[in-house]
Amino acid sequence: MSELFEQMKEKVIDQPKSIVFPEGTDQRILTAASKLAAEDVLLPILIGEKSSVKQKAEEAGVDITRCKIMDPKEFAEFDLMVETFVERRKGKATKEDAEKILLDENYFGTMLVYMNQADGLVSGAAHSTADTVRPALQIIKTKEGVKKTSGVFVMVRGEEKYVFADCAINITPDSQDLAEIAVESAETAKLFGIQPRVAMLSFSTKGSAKSEETERVVEALKLAKEKNPSLVIDGEFQFDAAFVPSVAKQKAPGAVLQGDANVFIFPSLEAGNIGYKIAQRLGNFEAVGPILQGLNKPVNDLSRGCDAEDVYNLALITAAQA
Repeated sequence: MSELFEQMKEKVIDQPKSIVFPEGTDQRILTAASKLAAEDVLLPILIGEKSSVKQKAEEAGVDITRCKIMDPKEFAEFDLMVETFVERRKGKATKEDAEKILLDENYFGTMLVYMNQADGLVSGAAHSTADTVRPALQIIKTKEGVKKTSGVFVMVRGEEKYVFADCAINITPDSQDLAEIAVESAETAKLFGIQPRVAMLSFSTKGSAKSEETERVVEALKLAKEKNPSLVIDGEFQFDAAFVPSVAKQKAPGAVLQGDANVFIFPSLEAGNIGYKIAQRLGNFEAVGPILQGLNKPVNDLSRGCDAEDVYNLALITAAQA
């Protein structure tokens, strides 16, 4: 386990949280949950039919006796959950709708988090991002002052740690979105022991080019400063001006950041997604995430290509967010 996750583990082990895993019959989930429970790091809540979950665990050769198994069909407070869901959806779902919807493991798991019966949720090993994120947006919703959730990657290579955002959710963020992403990403950085120094990225540095795209980033910088005046943030920067001191000195001599940024806000999902994958594949960085931010309670999305270690790590992050 990398040093990053050892630190994360130390952070959460003193106050163990309960984390819901809607994909309770997936071997990778069962393997990670078994390890998390055995180490007393957190209490895994596995969703599924009890006999099926136990059988899959037996087949995988893992011990889940210290995990909690919950079957939506046998949940004692299902009627209360239905009532709470109808109320939360404010006329967008009837009681009959809710009774069907809440048999879906992702909706059921998300409601457990909303009703304070769990501290966070990790899904996506067998579901799409939409299947994980949709219930979270409908039920848990974004924090006050945050209009949209966003997805960050923590890029790790040895002692180096950087935050890249948004690489997962918002395709064409406007200035308000970019400002929100910057402020939320700075908070996520602190969770990983990174003292945030935020760079708003573009193809221009401090007005070297002018276009609708660059002006959007300039406006986002202004809004982010208004949202959090204590934030160490600057832009707009080309990546080299944000990261290389000699380039910053030449291109942006008066800037707050002088090639020492560690949180990078990309102007679009296209740029962010390409950027993190280049760092991952050409730079040999480990990409941890996507970590969802901006929600009232933590919900995180696995890649369908994940392994048990990815599940374990994302569960640790979710517990730390809680």
